[in-house]
Amino acid sequence: MQQPGGGADGMAPTAPGKGAFASAHTRDALPRVIWRYRTAGMAFGALAIAAVLVEQGAGPLRWAFCLATGFAWPHIAWWLARRSGSPFEAEQRNLVFDSVLAAAWVPLLHFNLLPSVLLLALPAADKINSDVPGLLRRSVLPALAALLVAGLAAGFVFEPASSIPVILASLPMLLVHTMMVSLQRVQLLRKLILKNEALGRLAQTDVVTGLALRGHWEREAARLLERARADAAPAVLALVDVDGFKQVNDGHGHLAGDALLRAAGALLLRTLRPGDAAGRYGGDEFAVVFPDTTMAEAARLAEAYRAAVQAIELQQAPGLSLSVSIGLAEARPDHGRIEDWIQAADDALYEAKRRGRNRLVVAAAADAPQGDSIA
Repeated sequence: MQQPGGGADGMAPTAPGKGAFASAHTRDALPRVIWRYRTAGMAFGALAIAAVLVEQGAGPLRWAFCLATGFAWPHIAWWLARRSGSPFEAEQRNLVFDSVLAAAWVPLLHFNLLPSVLLLALPAADKINSDVPGLLRRSVLPALAALLVAGLAAGFVFEPASSIPVILASLPMLLVHTMMVSLQRVQLLRKLILKNEALGRLAQTDVVTGLALRGHWEREAARLLERARADAAPAVLALVDVDGFKQVNDGHGHLAGDALLRAAGALLLRTLRPGDAAGRYGGDEFAVVFPDTTMAEAARLAEAYRAAVQAIELQQAPGLSLSVSIGLAEARPDHGRIEDWIQAADDALYEAKRRGRNRLVVAAAADAPQGDSIA
């Protein structure tokens, strides 16, 4: 019996295989989700069946079976799944029995063409789309057996012509199924796109600091340098060294070191503006590009960050004094490669550390001596 939806027998939205249900809670909640789709789907199937039964002048047994299939079975299936120790496995058995019911109705309808085709094709298509391993294969033999038994009981009467009323009564089963499958596939595609985007961001992000990984940052920095050169726009690169990181690791443990990097990285992200590009350049070094920014503005932002780092308190190392050293370099026409720009900032950073750390040093211009520090 066809149910609206994109999962096995159209009941569950793209009813996924066991691996898609990551948690026991999700798996155990499946019967309630399927119950809603099965209830609606069986009702649409019963409508098509009833149209044929009216034309056949069917007796009370087939009408009772129609009512049981369309309105009782969905609730029985939910009850069976809920009382089972494994609702997910119970629902798979229910899905197989859905196909048994659908196949049994084909000879009882005297092989009336349109509803018979829908009763056989839609459950099979849903099981293919369900992602439940082996579900279609497990349904074939029980469905064939049901068709044979029902055919023997009904005498294999063959009346394939579908009247206009039967066609009209079958359309909701077909149209609702098609629309629901399409809707669920669109939703699945959107989820896949979002997950791929999340995985892409994860592949580009350092898990400790939340900053971009070095390779991704270097590509973005090279792009910003090229843009600055093409537009003759100002841009500044900052290299940040977390002072005393090795001593924190050695004296307080690697958890404290990670906590320091995590706090410093999070603080840097809060300091940045839209369009700024920050990454973890090395073990305890960060790198930032400030596009369309003068040296004065970049120095102000860097200095605010340096001062804020001193206020960080680590639970793993209470009372520990923290600081960073920063080297700034403005993009210049002679910076033909990103490495040239990084080297200029690195020279300024080295000077900041040579002067005692916890300070900011601006790289010298091309025609000027080494830059000044801002403490």
